[in-house]
Amino acid sequence: MQKQNLEDLLRGNTYPGRGIVIGRTLDGTKAAIAYFIMGRSANSRNRVFVEDGEGIRTQAFDPSKMEDPSLIIYSPVRVLGSKTIVTNGDQTDTVFDGLKNQLTFEQSLRSRTYEPDGPNYTPRISGVVQVEEGKYNYAMSILKSADGNPDAVHRYTYTYAPAIAGEGHFISTYMHDGSPLPSFEGEPIRVAIGNDQEEFTKNIWEALNEDNKVSLFTRFISLKDGSYTSQIVNKNV
Repeated sequence: MQKQNLEDLLRGNTYPGRGIVIGRTLDGTKAAIAYFIMGRSANSRNRVFVEDGEGIRTQAFDPSKMEDPSLIIYSPVRVLGSKTIVTNGDQTDTVFDGLKNQLTFEQSLRSRTYEPDGPNYTPRISGVVQVEEGKYNYAMSILKSADGNPDAVHRYTYTYAPAIAGEGHFISTYMHDGSPLPSFEGEPIRVAIGNDQEEFTKNIWEALNEDNKVSLFTRFISLKDGSYTSQIVNKNV
């Protein structure tokens, strides 16, 4: 798969839904993570990212307007030792608990399936990053219905070890806008990753559709000592 420009992919898609990017900076010194959420309904758009320990959680921007917290209020990012977990739902907790109990990333997700939001049956997308003693690898997963058929679940896991400098992978919940929303297809898309977190964050945020974007989180993790810097951008401020 040819390496693509992430901003071009996002700019040409009005509604990829929720998306995860994981990769390694061009100079090879840091792990790069991004997670964004979008929304079409007032309930989905009424959210912000807030810090929660070493991770983040979603929160209602205006609690009085929150209609249904299920599927939209969760912890997208949690940290367990040298591992950083990022997902588009409460399966973050499933992976965290599984890893804590010596299950693999893939094994942890076997108890989960796509979201119960027919007719979309939104895929659950997940990633785990491990930075330890200067070594870096990551894995990504998608759990989806069988081409919109809720009678079966298709489970795909992709492992990248070791992570390659200057590139990453992008996966989203949907291919594009639609009714019902078409689930992401194929393996995670190979994308270029630079060195500057400010630029990384700015380029993703500006490339997301202005009407539908809600929040963005990025984190760069040092392969040398595991220290990190995080950025959050919320449309609701």
